[in-house]
Amino acid sequence: MKFVLEVKEDKAAALMAVLNDLPYVKSKPLTPYKAKILEDLKEAVEEFNQVLAGKLEARDADELLNEL
Repeated sequence: MKFVLEVKEDKAAALMAVLNDLPYVKSKPLTPYKAKILEDLKEAVEEFNQVLAGKLEARDADELLNEL
C-alpha cells in the first residue's frame, strides 16, 4: 500500500528517521517537481468528477485549444 503524506519542513527529517527505522516500510521523499505534478493531477481528477456530477460545467475543446 502506498501513502502520500504532507509534513511540515521542520518535522520531515524526524519522520523520515522513524520511517527508515521500520523494516517493513520503504520511504523516499518526492521531488518538488513530482509533488507538483501529483497535486495538479489530483486537482484535475477532482474537477473532472465535478463535471461528471453536474456541479461544474465543462469547457468546449475548441475554446480550450484557442486559449493556448
